[in-house]
Amino acid sequence: MHFNYKEILKTIINFRSINNLAIPATIAGIAEPLLSITDTAIVGNIPVDGLESLAAAGIVGSFLSMLIWILGQTRSAISAILSQYLGAGKLNEVKALPAQAIFLNLILSGLILVSTIFVIEEIFMLLNASGKILDYCIKYYTIRVWGFPLTLFVFAIMGIFRGLQNTVWPMVIAIVGAIANVILDFILVYGIEGFVSPMYLEGAAWASLIAQAIMAILAFILLITKTDVSLKLKLPIHPELKRLVVMSLNLFVRALALNTALILAVREAAALGDQYIGAHTIAINLWLFAAFFIDGYGAAGNILGGKLLGAKDYRNLWLLAKKIVLYGLIVSAILMLLGLLFYHPIGTLFSKEPPVLNAFYAVFFIIILGLPLNTVAFVLDGLFKGMGEMKYLRNLLLSATFLGFIPVLFITKSANWGLYGIWIAFSVWMLIRGGALVWKFNRKFRPLLQKH
Repeated sequence: MHFNYKEILKTIINFRSINNLAIPATIAGIAEPLLSITDTAIVGNIPVDGLESLAAAGIVGSFLSMLIWILGQTRSAISAILSQYLGAGKLNEVKALPAQAIFLNLILSGLILVSTIFVIEEIFMLLNASGKILDYCIKYYTIRVWGFPLTLFVFAIMGIFRGLQNTVWPMVIAIVGAIANVILDFILVYGIEGFVSPMYLEGAAWASLIAQAIMAILAFILLITKTDVSLKLKLPIHPELKRLVVMSLNLFVRALALNTALILAVREAAALGDQYIGAHTIAINLWLFAAFFIDGYGAAGNILGGKLLGAKDYRNLWLLAKKIVLYGLIVSAILMLLGLLFYHPIGTLFSKEPPVLNAFYAVFFIIILGLPLNTVAFVLDGLFKGMGEMKYLRNLLLSATFLGFIPVLFITKSANWGLYGIWIAFSVWMLIRGGALVWKFNRKFRPLLQKH
């Protein structure tokens, strides 16, 4: 079964067309945070050094997420370019681009892998890991890092599917990977009496690595069998590769700014003590899970936004923005209700340590109340990526991080607000991001809407 490109050139913006993309994209999008949440829940309940293992998983998970987000930005660039060409009816002109983009991605991932593995102890010491936690960080990272190129390969292929207006196959890849990870986590972390010895934290790392390998193999098979896209590298270099690299570099800088905030938060939480980094690990995993859950509508905006911009259909583009924000807010309201109803049971899924749970419960309400704000930022962020507005997204994240998040983080630190201060800084960060995107969209597209 291959894509009927004439059929997907038609664009109707309604509840069904948006959710046909958003729902599979949501399921696909939560795969990575679900892997981290699974590790967090299972590792937090390890009978030997559970607190130290949870802290190590949190520190390593944050660092790996930073690397993946920084170099995984080609996914959005590939999706944006393919969807714009699709909207303009010129998809055949970019057939050679995906293979060149994936090849570039793999080279970059190899360079990063080699450059970090020899200085990883120093990196984790900078994140305030020490003693037993530092030892666990190094053991966990040296296994999980080998899944880094596999994840970037999967991300690139998901970007190709998204550009072709398809989120179903990325969903299938994500579901298979998540299920494999959960099953392997239980087998390798806790063991099977008489068959497999418990590996504890190292078992969680191996489970993630094997799951990533399964996803990469499945992604390759689906791309070859379900699309006309070839992964055979052909020369000359496609002219659009330069634009893809520029877009990716802008997103690269943006991701650096984004992860500066995330890593600083981890560092400050680790400095507060073991129970606080444990609580922050739970909190940030839930925050990311909710973010990716809401981001399904951002993905729909990414996919349809690029296509509508390529077709110069500004009226439907405006309608799309209104609808994806509305649907995202409905989802965030549901998540808020679930968070309030299961406020305490959620914490016990991840840890049984009273100091960790008390610290987590003290800040969980900030995460819940911030969900609508996050929705506006995440959904419009996806729309802007689809439209190729990478430079603006770069400048916005730099401003939000260095003029918003960091000053608030250190002001609240000097006031001894602990974890409260970290999560208030996140709230200010998201307020700046969401507000600036609403302002920019209105300023740029309202005049175009009136002209057309």
